[in-house]
Amino acid sequence: MGLLSASLSVARYRVEGDTDESLFETVKEGLTKHAISEIEDEYAEIAVGWTPFESPYDPDFEKFSYTFGTYFLFSLRIDKKSVPAKIIQKHTAMEITKRLKESGRDFLSRNEKTDIKDTITEKLMRQMPSTPNIYDVLWSHEDDTLLFLSTQKAANEELETLFKTSFKRKLIRLFPYTMVEGNPNFSDKERDLIANLGPVKFSR
Repeated sequence: MGLLSASLSVARYRVEGDTDESLFETVKEGLTKHAISEIEDEYAEIAVGWTPFESPYDPDFEKFSYTFGTYFLFSLRIDKKSVPAKIIQKHTAMEITKRLKESGRDFLSRNEKTDIKDTITEKLMRQMPSTPNIYDVLWSHEDDTLLFLSTQKAANEELETLFKTSFKRKLIRLFPYTMVEGNPNFSDKERDLIANLGPVKFSR
């Protein structure tokens, strides 16, 4: 689900860290260094990295802009590989039948079957194309806020980890408690009261 979709799921963040003249250079370096890399020919289940908003399948930040006014706009791409269990089961059974026929034996040991399954899984993983998932990121460097176009837990965790690694800044997820914590209009006493709030049961 992207920024230009008809409906949006949005997670809001506050960006913690000093904003100075070197921010633009830091962002450029972080995006370039941690751009998504392909995993088509590697035995890897997941790849995570940045990609331009305008060109999610061509992660070249020299060709495509990521600055728009007071915003940085780019995307997080998460590529995943997975082989359906039934396909692994099918190919493993076929290989076991082949081995038995070639050897003239009646059965294979558990370890042999495990080795066959592992070999089949690795082979299929190498052949399987990855599935890309793209999530847009809108970062206002003027007021240190960020919108992430996903509320999926796994995607948000990948964002928070890669963001800190790339830009040396921490993301704080905004919900009522964290919004109060970062608001100077609330006193320490009021923050303590809000932190100790609990659910109220209205039905008997």
